[in-house]
Amino acid sequence: KTKAFEPTDCEAVLDQALANVKEAVEESGALVTHDPLPTVMADASQLVQLFQNLLSNVIKFRKEKPRITVSAVQRGNEWLFSMQDNGIGIAPEFMEYIFKMFEREHASAEYPGTGVGLAICKKIVERHGGRIWVESEIGKGSTFYFTIPAKRVGQR
Repeated sequence: KTKAFEPTDCEAVLDQALANVKEAVEESGALVTHDPLPTVMADASQLVQLFQNLLSNVIKFRKEKPRITVSAVQRGNEWLFSMQDNGIGIAPEFMEYIFKMFEREHASAEYPGTGVGLAICKKIVERHGGRIWVESEIGKGSTFYFTIPAKRVGQR
């Protein structure tokens, strides 16, 4: 169910997403840090789901002691968000598939999940007029990037 866009504090969004995956964060020993995050015009519940799916993905495909850094910088008329991890990385040949429904790099037995999390992220970001992509190096980790237009509060 989609709601109208309203001023949305991304720090509150991250806090809610972290609360929703609290058990996984604690079990993994993940350390999540963030730079100051902006207020954007968005559907807050969808942004919580976006952050939550990205966090879940990072925690699932992890090495020992996951380190996750969330940041955002304004670039012209958009905010560029990033979620960087020190996880297992993504092989180059799988990069184009990870945002498609039910496409998975790893066998189901090895890493549980449905294969829809990142596809949902893509739908949410596109609904908000942004794009999502990933840069990754095997064994070093990944950085997920997404953009959200930087509209002034009250602007449509």
